Amino acid sequence: MLPSEPSSPETAPTTAEPASQPGGDPSQHTAGDPPPPPAVDPGAPPIGLEVPPTPVIARSSSGARIPILGLAMVAVAVLAGGALFISGFLVGQRSIAQPGTPASAQQSFQPFWDTYDTIIQRYAGGAVDQQALIRGAIKGMVDSLGDPYSAYLTPDQYRQGLQDLSGQFEGIGAEIGTRDASGKSSDCTTLGPDCRLVVVSPIEGSPSEKAGIKAGDLILAVDGASLDGLTVDGARDKIRGKKGTEVTLTIKRGNANAIDIKVVRDVIVSKEVITKNLAGGQVGYIAVTGFSDNSASKFHDALQADLKAGETKIILDLRGNPGGYVTAAKSIASEFIKDGPIFWEEDSTGKQDETDASGQGIATSDSIKLVVLVDKGSASASEIVAGALQDRKRATIVGETSFGKGTVQQWIQLQDGSALKLTIAKWLTPDKRWIHHVGIIPDVAVATPATPTPNVDPALNKAVQLLTAATGSLPNFLDRAA
Repeated sequence: MLPSEPSSPETAPTTAEPASQPGGDPSQHTAGDPPPPPAVDPGAPPIGLEVPPTPVIARSSSGARIPILGLAMVAVAVLAGGALFISGFLVGQRSIAQPGTPASAQQSFQPFWDTYDTIIQRYAGGAVDQQALIRGAIKGMVDSLGDPYSAYLTPDQYRQGLQDLSGQFEGIGAEIGTRDASGKSSDCTTLGPDCRLVVVSPIEGSPSEKAGIKAGDLILAVDGASLDGLTVDGARDKIRGKKGTEVTLTIKRGNANAIDIKVVRDVIVSKEVITKNLAGGQVGYIAVTGFSDNSASKFHDALQADLKAGETKIILDLRGNPGGYVTAAKSIASEFIKDGPIFWEEDSTGKQDETDASGQGIATSDSIKLVVLVDKGSASASEIVAGALQDRKRATIVGETSFGKGTVQQWIQLQDGSALKLTIAKWLTPDKRWIHHVGIIPDVAVATPATPTPNVDPALNKAVQLLTAATGSLPNFLDRAA
């Protein structure tokens, strides 16, 4: 029905109709974005949006926002048999048909088979890995599309992708980012002297926190091996591991000598809904960091608590949210939209299908005022929600233009456990705007400071002002946060 990466803190953009519980056939869709740069209906195939290749911006304990490239904290759950908007990954239905080379394409395929047979029979540079040869050919075929959101995934990559989308993972439980040589946050991707892996914050109650890992710690090595030359994802993969196993991190803290800290990995469940009371209890603040199968219900509970407390002015913070299940996006948008379209999906033939609000929202009254915060790290499912609330004139959008991801991918599991992620549709806002490479343009533009000041958040401050007409500074509002 609908379209379908958290960044990557040890953690990691989205989808369309309801998804079933894990364990069924992994058929799901997601939506994708520009080059380099989910209530659940058991019957609909999962769809999801893809996550942008840029760092996800998360909030540090000080209130400033820094790039989160996560260790194992990213979260969008995979619901087999349902639709989802997730980090740009899609799980598709397996086809019963097993096509061979069609007669009409025999001539076109002959060079391929000639090359394959020649390599197998005559290559003298060593043993030929037949499986690697075939997988390389499949990868080349997908890469030839020139689509950054279509990809061939090995079995390991496929399993990792599903884990990233599930809202939980096995690791140490820490949000990570990068800093340059001067100590400033950076979006660098290859680690070295000018690009260091830094702990943004250990997750509360996680193995990393229990082991003494602190925000600001630089991770120089894993199990004695330097991280220099690795990508952030490569470093994350070394830090992650099976529950119960131990990993040794070489940590540099301030000006002290580097120390080794041993951490026993465990199952980490990411916290996707964060709440506060602002402006002396006048405003309810709910941040959603991902769209997994659990985030919609957690958001509902948080919103219900605010309404019961008499808070009818709500801030929904989607900054740095790369997406997740489209079903979660639909459910969250439906809390504020009574009926009518949430988004449209258009397939390769131009056929458009409408996805409507659930009709079960608890905050659809115009007396409940809403401001939505977005930035360039808001993608996929985040844009589904923001676009729906904007087009339906249900919220004021504040912040920066969002990432701009408007395509849908489907994940198709192959017989050997590998998978194909293929762009199969694009999604449109209720007014049928295609925001791909464009993004959701805010109603009130507020730029993110190049050098964030601790406890100062201009976009959040503006949101509070719009809702309360308050003129006080943000720190005063944060001081009153519960």
